[in-house]
Amino acid sequence: MPKLKTHRGAAKRFKLTSTGKVKRHKAYASHILTTKTTKRKRNLRKSAILDKTNERAIKRFIPYL
Repeated sequence: MPKLKTHRGAAKRFKLTSTGKVKRHKAYASHILTTKTTKRKRNLRKSAILDKTNERAIKRFIPYL
């Protein structure tokens, strides 16, 4: 079998945890920040674990990370 290529866009957006879960950053934190509360913006800075329904597809994109 030939080697799989890593999807470079996905590699920049997702990382794998030591247990094999996919870590992601939260959306809605890039612009129009004046209307969002400080608490909301602070929580958007934290990373999140990818949902189980999308995990299989993303793991195909990043086979060697």
